[in-house]
Amino acid sequence: MTGGVRDNIDCVPSTGDTDRSDNGRLWTILTAIGIMLVAANLRPAVVSVAPLIGDITRDTGFSNAGAGLLTTLPVLLFGLAAPLGPRLATRYGMEKTIFACSAVLVVATILRCLPGVGTLFLGSALIGAAIGVHNVVLPSLIKRDFAHRSGLMTGLYSMTLSGGAAVAAGLVAPINDHFDGNWRLTLGTCAVPAVLALLVWIPQLRRVHLETTVAAVSSVWRNRIAWAITVFMGTQSMIFFTFSAWLPQYLIAHGSSAAEAGTVLATGQVVALTASLVIPVVAGRYRGQRAITLLSIAVCAVGFLGLVCTDRFPALWAILIMYWPGAAIGLSLLFMVLRSPTATVTTQVSGMSQSIGYTVAAMGPIAIGGLHDVTGSWKIAMAALAVLLIPQALSTLVAARDGKIAAEQHRSETSHCSDDVAR
Repeated sequence: MTGGVRDNIDCVPSTGDTDRSDNGRLWTILTAIGIMLVAANLRPAVVSVAPLIGDITRDTGFSNAGAGLLTTLPVLLFGLAAPLGPRLATRYGMEKTIFACSAVLVVATILRCLPGVGTLFLGSALIGAAIGVHNVVLPSLIKRDFAHRSGLMTGLYSMTLSGGAAVAAGLVAPINDHFDGNWRLTLGTCAVPAVLALLVWIPQLRRVHLETTVAAVSSVWRNRIAWAITVFMGTQSMIFFTFSAWLPQYLIAHGSSAAEAGTVLATGQVVALTASLVIPVVAGRYRGQRAITLLSIAVCAVGFLGLVCTDRFPALWAILIMYWPGAAIGLSLLFMVLRSPTATVTTQVSGMSQSIGYTVAAMGPIAIGGLHDVTGSWKIAMAALAVLLIPQALSTLVAARDGKIAAEQHRSETSHCSDDVAR
């Protein structure tokens, strides 16, 4: 390859034009299914803790701040592990990296079933690390293999993320009842779909891409578009994980039962799921995404106003709030793909934005839990969380504007492919 940058590498064996075309379509479908199954497991192990936090706190003696640490530890590891994504993908290939992290996710989920506080925190940390690498590598895989349908594939990916969270939120309480309140076994059930995703991904190990990047990885750290995406990503993550973590406790404090709170959380996740599919697909049709992004932020702001200013219809306000993180995660991923000229730059931007974004977002549940401990008011805590919409709206003005990270910030990209499908 000479004289330019190549994004999409066709690694199907040359066995005739028809066979090559058929194999290409087959691998595209198989890859898309694999991506969505992996994505479906990137939130349940984290989100499933919130509906059980009352039982966990009672059995372990955690304070609200301590419980917040448990819910935020995986998110912190999202950020700390994110820089490993580009390095592992470059050295071992995206396919092997995704498989290895999926295996770690399975083991870590089972680890949380074992007795002791140490295994609970260690399993949560490993879950966060595995998901953190996934978060970085999967958008790059979409950029490389689905650049011509980035809006649709990003929407499907983000929808599956939200879908996994919605299913987990809705099933946690019934499963916990089935296990007679054994929350460790309940958390362990998240390993079942993770094993399925691991098995479906195995064929991808026969088709490995290795990419060597000549460009300096630090280039995106000097780019204002990359920083705007980072702020956008960080604020949406903090709102999502903090609100998901404390919404059940907010609703219970205002008269709802644990089952009712779980239902509201699940309903909100379903709304977020729909938004995560529809909004990126619609936004991807336009060169710029400012209008649709700012309108969605306004919907979330209305939800926070209703939640803080009135005691009526808390479920309605909660659903309006949760609509936005669903749309925002899809838009964050779309910005990474659309604003990057190559898959390698997508990896760099994804690693930067998710490393900083999730590390900052991890402070959200702890801070809001601590603020509630100090004030005794969930309304004050939720009002503080709503303030994050201001920097997010400002970052939209740059991140959602038509444009790309300057091409001169990377020099070249070469890819090497090993494909053993026909061997």
